[in-house]
Amino acid sequence: MTDESLLALYDRALRREIGYRHTRRDVVNGVVRHVAEPPRLNFVLYSELDEESADAAIEEQIAFFRELGQPFEWKVYDHDRPGDLRDRLLAHGLVADEPDTIMVLDLQAAPESLLAPVEADVRRLAGPEQLDDVVSVLRGVYDVPFDWVYPQLGGDMARPDYLSIYVAYADERPVSAAWTYFYPDSPFAGLWGGSTLPDYRRRGLYSALLATRVQEAIARDKRYLIIDASHMSRPIVARHGFRLLTIAHGCQWRPTLDADYDAAPAMSTERPADGQPGY
Repeated sequence: MTDESLLALYDRALRREIGYRHTRRDVVNGVVRHVAEPPRLNFVLYSELDEESADAAIEEQIAFFRELGQPFEWKVYDHDRPGDLRDRLLAHGLVADEPDTIMVLDLQAAPESLLAPVEADVRRLAGPEQLDDVVSVLRGVYDVPFDWVYPQLGGDMARPDYLSIYVAYADERPVSAAWTYFYPDSPFAGLWGGSTLPDYRRRGLYSALLATRVQEAIARDKRYLIIDASHMSRPIVARHGFRLLTIAHGCQWRPTLDADYDAAPAMSTERPADGQPGY
């Protein structure tokens, strides 16, 4: 598959047509938006706009969420149109996050480094009652609350064959955590949440979690793995055969500039502190 065809498949499967358990999907005037039910993280993940329609569409979404009194994120990708969509969003008062590097691995060409038996103590969580181990890792890395883990990941674990969460253990404690979403009726699975406690880095635990998830995705007949890679994880996954697909820019809007809201990080990237889809 050519890069252009793969990007089109990604847009269709993971941006234009995808739905999420806790959001209502609306398609309005060339914009696909997801409205959280109950209120939480709202987002625009896909749009088909041009120079004539873009500003009106942006104003429409701002008016919609202003009426709700809720924030939202508009995710813009480098190949979106019009080419200045990000700049237009910023001109309307949205604030840009650091860009996300979207990388992809064709599992039919997965390197041997990811197919060898995993020697680290990596365990798949059996149920939501074990999520304390995930929260322990995330709090140790980021030093912020991660209460969203329990309702969001716990709820998604209840969906059959949808979410696999793995924790790596060392010295009889959880030290690294990551998870995979298996999107229904899609050739893609998404890698999220890879984090390791500082004292346990450079021991191969991130790679062990990566290999574990690659092997599960192959066993479940997925063709591609997608990751929104941070600056820390990008060189690691690149060494294991992942390649750049596109760059995404999260643009945030709040009802007021000083609003204090819970823009909870979803199954977001390999940086769990981001508020961005997996959702």
